[in-house]
Amino acid sequence: MVAAQDDLALARRCAAGDHAAIRELASANNQRLFRAAWSILKDRAEAEDAVQSAYLNAFASLDRFEGRSSLSTWLTRIVINEALSRLRAANRRRTELEERGVIMLDEHRVDDSPDAALAREQLRALLERAVAALPTVYRTAFVLRDVEGLSVEETSEALSIPAATVKSRLFRARRQLQQALTPDVRSALTGTFPFAGADCSRLTAALMAAVATAKES
Repeated sequence: MVAAQDDLALARRCAAGDHAAIRELASANNQRLFRAAWSILKDRAEAEDAVQSAYLNAFASLDRFEGRSSLSTWLTRIVINEALSRLRAANRRRTELEERGVIMLDEHRVDDSPDAALAREQLRALLERAVAALPTVYRTAFVLRDVEGLSVEETSEALSIPAATVKSRLFRARRQLQQALTPDVRSALTGTFPFAGADCSRLTAALMAAVATAKES
């Protein structure tokens, strides 16, 4: 009950344009929201854009947040909807281009973190490729539950699917990953898709600038 009241208070402060509250909200949720968006889009830059758009959409409807779920879960649901919308649009564009005979090539992206050892980066890349290879419905459930650490109930609420479906998708995702990853590699999953430190600060700064621009217009 106290947590729900705290969420409501924070939501009201954000709705009132309290910059400290917006920074607090973003800092607490950036990594979870980024991971959720990436699990659908599989592109870091696109995932960041989706998170920022989702934040702005959320701020425009904060007056409808009633605290029935946690503020983090509510935001996660908005990010997932934004990412799915972008994925559908991208698929439509790809289909149109393919129908016109244009060949689409996916670029190989290497994400190097300056403050991490090369070996850890290589491990992260291995893990991210393995998770990225999962079907989208399994991948999103897996990232929210096993990487981000949401409960089955929170994952169910975020994805708007029954808890039993969450468990089924998790089982299938884990079984597929077991074929590609050793126990030692799987234990490192919580360190994958990092979005803290400079990444988190950059996204928060971009969000603050977008909020200021929206306020002026």
